[in-house]
Amino acid sequence: MLELKTGALPQPKTRYRLITLAVAGACAALAMPACAQEASSGAGAAGATSAAAPVAVDAAQATAAQAGDPMEAPKVVVKGIRASMQSTLNLKRNSDGIVDGIVADDIGKFPDTNLAESLQRISGVSIDRNRGEGAQVTVRGVGPDLNMVLLNGRQMPTANLEDLAGRAFDFSNLASESISQIQVYKSSRADTPPGGIGATINIMTGRPLDMGRQASVGAKVVYDTSNRHLPEEDKAKRSYTPEISGIYSTTWNDGMFGLAVSASYQERNLGINRASITNGWQGPFRGDENSWGAIPQPGATGAADIINRPDPTDVYSVPQNISYFMRGTQRQRTNGQLTLQFRPNKDLTTTLDYTYSQNKIQTKYHELSAWFNFGPSVSKWTDGPIASPIYYQENVSNQDIAMNGGDYATKAQNNSIGFNAQWKASRDLRFNFDVHHSTAKAMADSPFGSNNDLATVSFSRGNTRVDFSNEMPVLSIEGADFVRAPMQVSGSWFQNGLQKMEIDQVQASGKLNVFESSSVNFGLSATNVENRSAFQQVQRDTWGGATTPADYPQDLWRADTLGQYFSKLGGSGDPALFQQIHLFDFAAMRQRAADATGMPEKYLPSLADPDYDRRTTEKSRALYLQYNTEWDTAMPMHTGIGLRYEKTDVTSTALSQTVSGGTWVAQNELPFVFSGKEFTTLSGKYHNLLPSLDWDMDVRSDLKVRASYGHTIGRPRYDQIQGGTTINPTGTVNGGTGSRGNPALKPVKSKNLDLSAEWYYDRQSVVSLGLYYKKLDNYAGQTVLDETSAGVTTPVGGKYWNAALASGCIATDTNCLRNYIFRNFNGQDGVTRGPDNAAGNATGTIRGIAGDPMVHYDITTFVNEKAATLKGAEINVQHMFGNSGFGVQANYTYVKSDLQFDNASKGNQFALVGLSDSANLIGIYEDAKWSVRAAYNWRDRFLSSVTDQVGPNPQYVEPYGQLDLSIGYNVSPNLALSFEAINVTDETMRVHGRTKMMVLSATQSGPRYMIGARYKF
Repeated sequence: MLELKTGALPQPKTRYRLITLAVAGACAALAMPACAQEASSGAGAAGATSAAAPVAVDAAQATAAQAGDPMEAPKVVVKGIRASMQSTLNLKRNSDGIVDGIVADDIGKFPDTNLAESLQRISGVSIDRNRGEGAQVTVRGVGPDLNMVLLNGRQMPTANLEDLAGRAFDFSNLASESISQIQVYKSSRADTPPGGIGATINIMTGRPLDMGRQASVGAKVVYDTSNRHLPEEDKAKRSYTPEISGIYSTTWNDGMFGLAVSASYQERNLGINRASITNGWQGPFRGDENSWGAIPQPGATGAADIINRPDPTDVYSVPQNISYFMRGTQRQRTNGQLTLQFRPNKDLTTTLDYTYSQNKIQTKYHELSAWFNFGPSVSKWTDGPIASPIYYQENVSNQDIAMNGGDYATKAQNNSIGFNAQWKASRDLRFNFDVHHSTAKAMADSPFGSNNDLATVSFSRGNTRVDFSNEMPVLSIEGADFVRAPMQVSGSWFQNGLQKMEIDQVQASGKLNVFESSSVNFGLSATNVENRSAFQQVQRDTWGGATTPADYPQDLWRADTLGQYFSKLGGSGDPALFQQIHLFDFAAMRQRAADATGMPEKYLPSLADPDYDRRTTEKSRALYLQYNTEWDTAMPMHTGIGLRYEKTDVTSTALSQTVSGGTWVAQNELPFVFSGKEFTTLSGKYHNLLPSLDWDMDVRSDLKVRASYGHTIGRPRYDQIQGGTTINPTGTVNGGTGSRGNPALKPVKSKNLDLSAEWYYDRQSVVSLGLYYKKLDNYAGQTVLDETSAGVTTPVGGKYWNAALASGCIATDTNCLRNYIFRNFNGQDGVTRGPDNAAGNATGTIRGIAGDPMVHYDITTFVNEKAATLKGAEINVQHMFGNSGFGVQANYTYVKSDLQFDNASKGNQFALVGLSDSANLIGIYEDAKWSVRAAYNWRDRFLSSVTDQVGPNPQYVEPYGQLDLSIGYNVSPNLALSFEAINVTDETMRVHGRTKMMVLSATQSGPRYMIGARYKF
């Protein structure tokens, strides 16, 4: 709603720049929460009003009033969505440097249900989705690990079991109800903590002395349609779930004391169905290459079955497996914040706050899969130079049809307690002090661990083909017979993970006004970050059968059809799709397997004796100085020159395991035996001088131009600086793999240049153009070292292996090799034969013996050797159509880098992940009763990883667009109703490898709808 009395729009008096409206500029100071409080105390909370109350005042009007301008300023009262848009515009206009943001039109009413979903509306910000929600952000083509996230100006810890070594903040842990605004600092500043090359993102919560007395409670019912498209074993009992939130704020004793409490509880039940090449694409190979996994060369057995064979110089890959997942997830998210403020006089404000969040996720899934062993095959290929299979078929008999299941749960908890004091020592001197202790912890929340997989199989798979010509890969199987070959339990793995990060941070800053229109900002800080990640996997490599089918009554399984769960994906209706899937209760099957094998410890993971345990401490100390001045020239200008010194000491300790042997247990499974563990500690240190320069000029009262130059850093990932060598527990016939960190790695350093022009042609309208250029150095490149394990032998290439080759077996036919060894050397040193499986292949174990080759490992480590440039442009439009109530926001971001992945090349590569163009189009309508917002977000194709499960292969997320809708209706000044729809058009997502036909995953979820009510007391 807008009430406007027209009048002249005065030119801002730059020498009296209203800091209270420059929320971003003020809060970029080292103690950002204190600055926000200072702003509110100085000018009627102008900087926070739009976030805390439904009234926003135009920047120029407020400036004129503050300066005592004799001209009468126009009276503007803006509420609702338009208040949010105007406040966001003011944030951008009055900040130093390049700043964007999102401002709530009212506390408890953030424009999106997820903070990441809101961030994607900002030009240059893209999100990575997880479980159908935004989780992590990429800014201007810079990936999530290199963006810094602050909560009220404080560096926040992060913990994520899906990436134990990352630094990326998971926004899905935080509800949006208590958030007043999000500020995105795209240019560097001396008084902003480093770590964000793409951006520094400051999440701000409400403060009672800003909000005053208010209270509200809200409730929603969420209906997630994706829960319906799941098997009964995996879906939640109900698709409707509750969300409840409440906020209470009060002050007393004439504003001396303030108390604010906010809390929210949200449940969501959802389903994600995915067809995927889960273990990646084997290769890449050259067309003339003859190695394990490659298609047969001309003249070899099976060569005639290759249609349109890749040319000798072509690059191609073959699928390792094919899987169809039906995954049901239940989530409970709890957030709360308590804030106490004490202002004994107008010059001193102290704040004590505590923030808590918990995100609990339970997951159940079932999978139908087939594994390829690269035996005799039939295939048809696209033309090169990068060839991919149109279809790939392996001719087998009595192989396993796998029907896997999983049941696990995780819990992530964040706690932060902090104290802030802001003191106005004199008219020209102010001090800020801030200290906090914050933790983030992610752990298992189930006795079955943080992730698991229990395989059940029928050994009746005949010729197996995958057709890649559809949106999802289509699996065909000949000869399946679940009567002749009953279902049974085979291999399994159970994982338990833990990540915990603690941050202790002290920040002190000051501001001294000098001369008539200049100031000096200064400060220092000390930050200690302790990060620990631990992991254990217990695995049974009995893929040929854990026991016998007789141990498993067939009524443990329920037969179902597959295609119904993938109805939104092209190919689900193909008559060639193998439809038979057998589902089971995970807990009952796990217990049955534990009883049948007599090895219950193999089905319950523990962290009492972890496979790896990494502990890293980073101690950073910083000083900064920044000089700001206003230039009262014909075209008023503002400049800020700053310098920050940052010094960091790194100590990293990791648990290293000693390999004592390897055992060949299946066709391509060679798990290692570990005889002991020890901690190895390494250390490193680095320091940086980070200059910054900001300049802006008011060409006219409505036209501003800016330029910023500065240096920023992004710290290495934790796996890049781990202290010891980690050997992966399961090797293959090609050897083992492992990783070693380098704590002496320097951070990535970026030299940034930003230019922008902003035309504020109306109080709530703007057109802006931004250009940026980043020169990035010291990226950690991956180097793979071929190392030999002293004293540990492998049967591959040894005495028995060579005898099998001499008998006529070929190196790629591991079934032939194993059968020959078991049938000719059983009982001899290193050979222990078990019963034949249903396919007639011998089972058992084969160990290396004296005289056999030593085990080789590919050890991945890191060095500072990579550089890149990144450039781009942003255009942003915000326009309100007079007093009609209609408005539009639109932006487009173009990003380009010289460091792209070369799909035609083999081997390890370095490329920038997350690089993509993006666009947003948001339409709004608002009047006294109704508020409507329709938002379409689009992100172009981007590289999400330079590796898959096999090795150095790219993963590209295909272009994705999503339409969201929200409608609000004000029944009365106190009661508002709302309706929201997420992913209205039910979009699907797809990821591919070197070519679009080399699918890695095709995913469908579904829309979700929310109906809510909110009452303000």
